[in-house]
Amino acid sequence: MKENIKLALLGLIAVTLIINTFMKGEGTTGSDEQNASKPVSSAVVATPSANVNVQPNAPIAADVPKTLVVFDEYDYNFGDVAQNSTNEKIFKFKNTGKEPLIITNAKGSCGCTVPEYPKEPIAPGKTGDIKVVYSPGNQQFKQEKSITITANTDPETTVLKVYANVIPTEGTPAG
Repeated sequence: MKENIKLALLGLIAVTLIINTFMKGEGTTGSDEQNASKPVSSAVVATPSANVNVQPNAPIAADVPKTLVVFDEYDYNFGDVAQNSTNEKIFKFKNTGKEPLIITNAKGSCGCTVPEYPKEPIAPGKTGDIKVVYSPGNQQFKQEKSITITANTDPETTVLKVYANVIPTEGTPAG
């Protein structure tokens, strides 16, 4: 009896998830990110295999087609930088797979490392940029920061790194 109830509940959950997956994007919510009447660069992407909802910071669903991404470089050394400076690096990448690349998140290892990533899908064969701004504040000496990119790739995350040697300003205590 308990097994039948468990199976029925699992079936109900599965049906609910399937219905929710297909119903998302059919109505408009008024928000810019979820407005389904926008062109292809909006929150809903048509692919040959499925409609895919692109929502920043959302995990990639298991049924989203996987693709491949290749970055021109995976790490960058700023060299010597001053405290309280702003340092930018553009990481260029290419979708080398056969499905649109959907980046759902890019997160720095700390608040001093802030990435900006394309919110729209990147078509197969096309390129894109991830801008990383590193602002060391009062950090000193050798620093290593990471940027974790989450996308419909396998593996789901790609890690980029930036390095710097932060030169203390005069009067800053060593620490």
